[in-house]
Amino acid sequence: MDDDEYAEIEAFAQRQGETVSQWVRAALREARAQQPRQTQARKLAALRKALTHEFPTGDIEQLLDETERGYLA
Repeated sequence: MDDDEYAEIEAFAQRQGETVSQWVRAALREARAQQPRQTQARKLAALRKALTHEFPTGDIEQLLDETERGYLA
């Protein structure tokens, strides 16, 4: 990390009343929380399994109407 980057991070931390290490830990936690928890292969396997099932469906207009009525109830 160059001096300019560090100075910018230091300024961010100071504005929030934190040390640089506190700010960095919080930034890393936030970045980690935004990452997908499942691997792509696991997601695809779940999707493939779901596609093997047959579920009853209805007319889309009827489904939307029933959903809307449920919101209003």
